[in-house]
Amino acid sequence: MTTAQSRPRAAKASGATDLLTVSGLQKHFPVRRGLLQRGKDAVKAVDGLDFTVARGETLSLVGESGCGKTTTGRMLTRLIEPSAGRIDFDGQDITHLSNSRMRPLRRDIQMIFQDPYSSLNPRHTVGAIVGAPFRLQKVQTEHGVKRAVQDLLKLVGLNPEHYNRYPYEFSGGQRQRIGIARTLALRPKLIVADEPVSALDVSIQAQVINLLEDLQNELDLTYVMIAHDLSIVRHVSDRVAVMYLGKIVEIGEQAGIYTQPMHPYTVALMSAVPVPDPTKRGQRTRIRLTGDVPSPLNPPPACRFNTRCWKAKDICRTEEPPLAELAPGHRVACHFPENIASTPAAAAEPAPAPAEAK
Repeated sequence: MTTAQSRPRAAKASGATDLLTVSGLQKHFPVRRGLLQRGKDAVKAVDGLDFTVARGETLSLVGESGCGKTTTGRMLTRLIEPSAGRIDFDGQDITHLSNSRMRPLRRDIQMIFQDPYSSLNPRHTVGAIVGAPFRLQKVQTEHGVKRAVQDLLKLVGLNPEHYNRYPYEFSGGQRQRIGIARTLALRPKLIVADEPVSALDVSIQAQVINLLEDLQNELDLTYVMIAHDLSIVRHVSDRVAVMYLGKIVEIGEQAGIYTQPMHPYTVALMSAVPVPDPTKRGQRTRIRLTGDVPSPLNPPPACRFNTRCWKAKDICRTEEPPLAELAPGHRVACHFPENIASTPAAAAEPAPAPAEAK
């Protein structure tokens, strides 16, 4: 696998127009309690996201389990209905389009699912699975559906002769390639990849990731990558958005997020990335966060990270920090950011070092 520093991807995407714009996106799941199933509580899975994705770039959403990454991806593909906010795709508001009006746009917005075992129908052959988008969208191909499916199988590194085989005859990596072929059938503009390699063996992950990169360069694809493996994220991303408890706490270029993380939560995440060089492991401080992630049913007031943050002050518990641009293209939601010379809040009251570090 090539290193992230060797990829000139950010330069390619820097001058591109925005394909996707998300403003104030929310998803609250109501909680019913009691015999009559009444209640006003709601799980705030996603609670106000603002970001853009340029054509041809890869934006990765990272964070702990339960922070709202997958829910965000399913809203972007309109598999679930947003509670509030707006999603603009290619200049069109798709936030609350009906299924009938959304159907033509399914050609341009596709999703790669996490589990290659459950995402493929075991009763259908590979030809039926990969050819389904052509039939559902009533797309006529030049040489027939079978030829188109075989070309797609070849494109993702599978044997075209596997057309009549069933999913159980393939390994996990091969099944994920079948899922990718199905996603590419209608040549989408945007692909939301939800943990595309987390269910695969480590030896296969690099192959699938490199395949996704090659397809992006060849077909001019735009990715929203949902992942928790920060090493993979560093390799594939142009920009990274860090989520915590339904909100984006930091977003910026991949190099800036990894070399100069500003939000304390991002700093803690980066400190946990394994260092392959044994001689350099002692040069980095490992930050251990205390406590568990609060419930999205009753999140902390103001800054949601204040219950676990070693820099938290009174203002963090009473005033929510805005997602402000503290460096070119680098936005952070924190009153006391790290790795920055000075900010008004930081200058007024310096913060102590992490309480638990190893």
